[in-house]
Amino acid sequence: MNSSLLRKALDYINKDTSDQNESPKLIVVIRILVLSMLFYIITNSIIYISIQNNIGIGILLISFLVFLGLFFMSYRFRTTTVVYTLDLCMAAWIVVNIIYFGWNVGVQHFILVLLVLCFFSGYSQYTFKAFFAAVLCCFRIYLFYLCASKEPIVVLSTPMNNYLQIINTITIFWCISIVAYVFSKDSQALEGKLIDYNNQLQDQANTDALTGLYNRRKAMQYLEKLLTPSNTSFTSICICDIDFFKKVNDNYGHDVGDIVLQNLADIMTITLDKNILVARWGGEEFLLVFSGYNGDEAFACLETLRSSIKALEFKAKETTFSITMTFGLAEYDFSSDIDTVLKEADEKLYMGKENGRDQIVF
Repeated sequence: MNSSLLRKALDYINKDTSDQNESPKLIVVIRILVLSMLFYIITNSIIYISIQNNIGIGILLISFLVFLGLFFMSYRFRTTTVVYTLDLCMAAWIVVNIIYFGWNVGVQHFILVLLVLCFFSGYSQYTFKAFFAAVLCCFRIYLFYLCASKEPIVVLSTPMNNYLQIINTITIFWCISIVAYVFSKDSQALEGKLIDYNNQLQDQANTDALTGLYNRRKAMQYLEKLLTPSNTSFTSICICDIDFFKKVNDNYGHDVGDIVLQNLADIMTITLDKNILVARWGGEEFLLVFSGYNGDEAFACLETLRSSIKALEFKAKETTFSITMTFGLAEYDFSSDIDTVLKEADEKLYMGKENGRDQIVF
């Protein structure tokens, strides 16, 4: 029963505005703020009744009726009208409370609620927001000098002042938090989606769509960061190529050729250590970067990989075939530039192709 009543109350608060061109989020925030003020007034009324302060009770009663009217007004009037009315009512309420009970109760800090609401409530209108902020600043300064020159009509005891200061602080923080949470929640979610989307775009820009390996662009970025004058560890680079890959496409079709490339990418990723970069260099060529490996160590890894690739079998058109690869391996000499090392590896690759293929040239 209680959950049903709570659900109905929430549905009533979240009821959309009748104007399709207005933000339903803003009107819900207004209702929550008004309800918070009503709860605040009820809490304070208990205090004033307990000390039998008729002026305070009268102010709170009038304030309660005004804010209650604002709540029901939100269902019948345009959101903009309700916001402006709320601003005027809050300003009048702040002035009356300060005149009667003084600066020390902290009612003037409710101006911050209006300021935050103004900046979150619109998508543009920056000039108006700046003007409104300046008006609120001047309004607060005026209230300060007003209180400095006049004593409050009702002098509250120190414990009562402190208590009201605490209640006001809690209510102000609550109201500002509600405004900031509701309006920043969507922007944070949108920002998160944009970050994820940018990451996806970054991955797409760096990844070969067919094999899932890094592409040539990403491989070059990796090499530029790795092969620097400060690099003192061994690095070996290999460019490898599928032997007679054109015949695979011609005899079995490009779909089978794609499967071969995908399987090669998988076997390279599985066979080689995770710290070895595997990238699709272009077409049927792959680039392998052995960071921390000298030429002999990289050669041993490639020999294992060459044997694994040679053992693969592919089926197409009721026939089974296998492939081989030729590897050109170069060791970074700590002084050459990237293009020189790549050119050396490429030359060794073609040397291997001219000398029978299915081999590693180092």
